[in-house]
Amino acid sequence: MSQPTPRRGAAAWALVITSVAGFMAALDNLVVTTALPSIREDLGGALDDLEWTVSAYTLTFAVLLMLGAALGDRFGRRRMFLAGIAVFTGASAAAAMSPGIDSLIAARAVQGVGAAVMMPLTLTLLTAAVPVAKRGMMFGIWGAVNGLAVATGPLIGGSLTEHISWHWIFWLNVPVGVALLPLARLRLDESHGTDAPLDVPGTLLASGGLFGIVYGLVRGPADGWTSTLVLTGLFVGGALLAGFVLHGIRAKNPMLPMRLFRSRAFTGINAASLLMFLGMFGSVFLLSQYMQGVLGYSPTKAGLRMLPWTGMPMLVAPIAGVLSDRIGGRPVVATGLFLQAAGLGYLAYVLTADASYAVQLPGLIVSGVGMALYFSPAAALVMSSVRPVEQGIASGANNALREVGGALGIAVMSSIFAAQGGYESAQAFVDGLKPALVTGSAVVALAGAAALLMPSRRGEARAAGAPEAQTAEAMPEPAVEAAPR
Repeated sequence: MSQPTPRRGAAAWALVITSVAGFMAALDNLVVTTALPSIREDLGGALDDLEWTVSAYTLTFAVLLMLGAALGDRFGRRRMFLAGIAVFTGASAAAAMSPGIDSLIAARAVQGVGAAVMMPLTLTLLTAAVPVAKRGMMFGIWGAVNGLAVATGPLIGGSLTEHISWHWIFWLNVPVGVALLPLARLRLDESHGTDAPLDVPGTLLASGGLFGIVYGLVRGPADGWTSTLVLTGLFVGGALLAGFVLHGIRAKNPMLPMRLFRSRAFTGINAASLLMFLGMFGSVFLLSQYMQGVLGYSPTKAGLRMLPWTGMPMLVAPIAGVLSDRIGGRPVVATGLFLQAAGLGYLAYVLTADASYAVQLPGLIVSGVGMALYFSPAAALVMSSVRPVEQGIASGANNALREVGGALGIAVMSSIFAAQGGYESAQAFVDGLKPALVTGSAVVALAGAAALLMPSRRGEARAAGAPEAQTAEAMPEPAVEAAPR
């Protein structure tokens, strides 16, 4: 089926709408972390309750991402995108007005549901609106905005809590979501991915498996890796995901066809994404605490001092996106990952209980450039590694792996930190931080090696004729089914 002629300005509007929606969803991963003491003071609750204000969002977000993408493919991507925004916005208001810790946790879980429907559809809607020749630049901007959201979550949460109130962490989403609803309805075209019926067994296997794995990873550091609930979650989740893989091989119309992994491009970029988020999330989580707990900065001052890292994507990512259009995404992604690994390794070497900011700055800048180079082409590589009708589920799978990687990163880094150091003193914190950062650096370097497994630009062009792997350089415009607006 032919692509409908894009309306004038459709690409720009799609970029703005999808980037803002993606920013909101990504921001809420870490935005609460620096507000936890204030939330506890107002609402009470034990330490486990406070952890669930973060984990409830992560769980529902990660578990339902592939389902959200599948619903969009079948029932209309714009329609489900609007539904996701509405749920996310309503849940944000409910979180802001929560009278107690239990209601806040429930609202955070519903927020995650809305984000899981909204997030994977941002990429498919953007792809449909942008010509092939401009996708590198557009995906670069989209990736920069999402990367900025992940990295600045603690800064935004800390600044709002310190200067206004923790409630505004959630109120901030409400006017943005209300503004996005009419814009998305009027400026985005409807499209569908497939007419196949919803894969109910695959949905149950994927959702249950991801729930068990993410639950175990989130609760492991707090409850202990040998606790009954953690081991049960990991074991049952792993078994269900194994069943999901077998189902994807044998079923006629599975949620995630396993044949997609025959593509080196699809397998390589997803492995790189999982490992990148593992190393990056865990590092941001500990470094933000280092700047506050060891160096004594307020949440706002700590966030500002991390801007050479967290703000770099906004400067470098659009340029890197254009570069990836010219030389291919693989070398740009791999270079970015190796730079970020080098930056984390440098920080692990120089950080002390009284390290000056000037000593930290080179590592922050190198890490920031590396993160920008990764985020720019990664989205384009995911979307170009599959056929147009499979882009929705490819986006959902990639986002799910990122979330699992982030949860795993925080769990692994926290465990290494606790085994080698602790919060007893500044030196104890640094003793735990250093080996954790070394681990993060090694994991991100592995992500760079995974990126190198992807085919070169010439290899991508040859693979474009294969049904499993059509690349951006040689791929026709997405064949989407247009629906009347």
